[in-house]
Amino acid sequence: MKAKGKLIQDSWKTPTDFYNKLHERFDFNFDPCPLNHDLNKWDGLKIEWAERNFCNPPYSRKAKTAFVVKAIEESLKGKLCVLLIPVSTGTKLFHDIILPADPVIEFVKGRLRFEGLNNEGELCNGPAMHDSMIVIFDGR
Repeated sequence: MKAKGKLIQDSWKTPTDFYNKLHERFDFNFDPCPLNHDLNKWDGLKIEWAERNFCNPPYSRKAKTAFVVKAIEESLKGKLCVLLIPVSTGTKLFHDIILPADPVIEFVKGRLRFEGLNNEGELCNGPAMHDSMIVIFDGR
């Protein structure tokens, strides 16, 4: 993603403690969108997901929407899909795609501290620019 000619980082690591609490609760066995994944090996948007999925997709509108749609498709096959995405309740994605799928939505209190590289290649873990929510599509 670019903004004013600068590359903007689109992939950030889920905070370990936060992920571990979700994993304890949901017992994930697949991440269709792992951090720094080589898409030449496999693409999470093009493969079958496992039974219990955690996904923290890139936050660009196109990628985020594609992973939400894929999660809904996979949940319709009886799979659990838990997404960590920014709170954006005024968007078409939220009103036209997420809400009609009837997920459980949990809002995260406070701002998470994602880890990633800034535009200068330095490691950062400052507070996120957006509030976060957990969207749970449980097809069981």
